[in-house]
Amino acid sequence: MNKVNDLGEQFHREDLDAALSDGHELASHTFSHISCRSVSASTFLEDVQKGRLALEQLTGKPDSGNFAFPFGDFTLNAKKLVGADAVSCRSTWKGFNGPDVDLNLLRANSLYGGREECTLVRKLILDNERKKSWLIFYSHDVQDAPSRFGCTPALLEFAVSCALQIRTCILTVAEVVAKLAYLTDNAPVARATFPSDRREGLLLERSRGTNQE
Repeated sequence: MNKVNDLGEQFHREDLDAALSDGHELASHTFSHISCRSVSASTFLEDVQKGRLALEQLTGKPDSGNFAFPFGDFTLNAKKLVGADAVSCRSTWKGFNGPDVDLNLLRANSLYGGREECTLVRKLILDNERKKSWLIFYSHDVQDAPSRFGCTPALLEFAVSCALQIRTCILTVAEVVAKLAYLTDNAPVARATFPSDRREGLLLERSRGTNQE
């Protein structure tokens, strides 16, 4: 917050307040943005917890409980330790979530660049519709001249309009995972139905501490 680095100017407090007031989800990404492959699992978990505490102290409310691994890096130990306390954990492992979904390692796809990426974005959205799975996009900054990890407003608007054209349901990670709130340790598998008449539902699995990497 209030910093400038190699990716350009970062966010300010008013940006955070505006995002929250508009109903966006605030999730955890560690405090120091360290890779779990560069430190011990216990040190990484401490930084995750420190980040969540900082968000709560800054905003006065806890984060959503969802988590994204910095750099997309993960290990089996980090997956197990963080997943034991998180609602979900996201990587940068490309692909679709479904029909079985590992809530400790959600797959996600980058939304980087400008309109030159529209063909790829459209293909992902159409493939997701055909598979009837859960597609997650992620990006860093959205501006006319984005960083190498960001995208232009035109690309983001294209992705949204493309999804809406085929009546795809657009939700935050928190909204999707909330549909699994009725899952318990004694009922690890359930069927969730998305609010779209084109959806046939997803089979989602809570795989806490699995050793599938």
